Amino acid sequence: MSQHPKNFNRKTKIKVRFFFRKYPALLYVVRWFSISIIIGLLVGTASAIFLESLSWAANVREAHIWIIAFLPLAGLAVGMLYYYYGKDVEAGNNLLIENIHDPGKATIPFKMAPFVYLGTVVTHFFGGSAGREGTALQMAGAISDQFTRLLRLDKNERKVLIISAVAAGFGSVFGTPLAGAVFGLEVFLIGKIRYNGIFPAFASAILADQVTKLWKVGHTHYHIDFIPKIEFLPFIYCIIAGIIFGICAAAFSKMLHQTSFIFKSKISYPPLRPLVGGIIVASAVFIMGTTRYIGLGIPVIEEAFGKQLPLYDFALKMIFTVITLSAGFKGGEVTPLFFIGATLGSALSLVIPLPFGLLAGMGFVAVFAGATNTPLACTLMGIELFGAECGVYVAIACIVSYLFSGNNSIYTKQKIGEAKNSRFSDLTNKSFEDL
Repeated sequence: MSQHPKNFNRKTKIKVRFFFRKYPALLYVVRWFSISIIIGLLVGTASAIFLESLSWAANVREAHIWIIAFLPLAGLAVGMLYYYYGKDVEAGNNLLIENIHDPGKATIPFKMAPFVYLGTVVTHFFGGSAGREGTALQMAGAISDQFTRLLRLDKNERKVLIISAVAAGFGSVFGTPLAGAVFGLEVFLIGKIRYNGIFPAFASAILADQVTKLWKVGHTHYHIDFIPKIEFLPFIYCIIAGIIFGICAAAFSKMLHQTSFIFKSKISYPPLRPLVGGIIVASAVFIMGTTRYIGLGIPVIEEAFGKQLPLYDFALKMIFTVITLSAGFKGGEVTPLFFIGATLGSALSLVIPLPFGLLAGMGFVAVFAGATNTPLACTLMGIELFGAECGVYVAIACIVSYLFSGNNSIYTKQKIGEAKNSRFSDLTNKSFEDL
């Protein structure tokens, strides 16, 4: 005798509920993997389009240097766009971090994605010195957060969604999915990692990276020729280099915030700030007669791994980047930090008896670790980019740089979950904006 369809469906539903109650992790994995697929497809595609756009902008600029003369007007245009239409998304990465800390706020406006994309491409096309990670993270966060209401996510789930988006954006734009996942988990709260987001973060970062690769968009590869055995003296040299990288990271963060304050206090009308900054940067380029310190600076980073560079390279890139970003141009800080760290490391081989390629690789990730307070993500990034053989050196440099960068960060909304030193335990749960 056949069973009634209603009874059959009811029993099936009961069995399914019982199964998922018995294995709750499976439901969690299935749900978040499905969400991660959506994030991976959209963010990976957005990163591919963005990377290709930056490559096009750099090629056109280098072929027609006269374009740089229009950097001030480009800055004015970007400033007016944000002043009249984008005040609610102007905070950039800090807005993402703020929404992770307080996910009860309104959804991140979708316009953040096209605004920051356009602003960054314009910055690079006309010769500003900026990076790409900030744009990738903001595009990822703005796109992914639109699914919060559609998927009916609660506050905690929305927090995990934004963390996963940050992981996907970082992992796909640099081709380092493991570092991207840990960066998303590590960046918003120093000293603590939110483990309930670990699966979505890794899944989203890996999938986004694969989607970017499916679009045939490549990433820069770096090679360290010689890595010495870990012995007492190289270990000591590594610590010394890490201290210098940490001090450099702190100096960059302080210069960025101080210069931004000067622009804001001296120029009351926001669109005029990038106009003035553009005049300074463009004038410096033409006076110096080189485009070495504008754009992403990838050729110079590659150069740092192949030969010993002069000490002034890192200082000039720092100045160009600080003026560009403080004035209000769009882009990220991370690739310039790679440039600063790699060139500083290469130059340190003058006084530190380690191979310049290894020092360049250590500086590449260690200055970034100190400026963002993400030593674990940066250690993984070093291993993904340069190979596991340099893992110990990279880890030591990143951790020491993190410790010696002090209570500084390029992200003012980043909070201290656990202080670097027990002497500063009173800083717990404070953001760098409050310090």
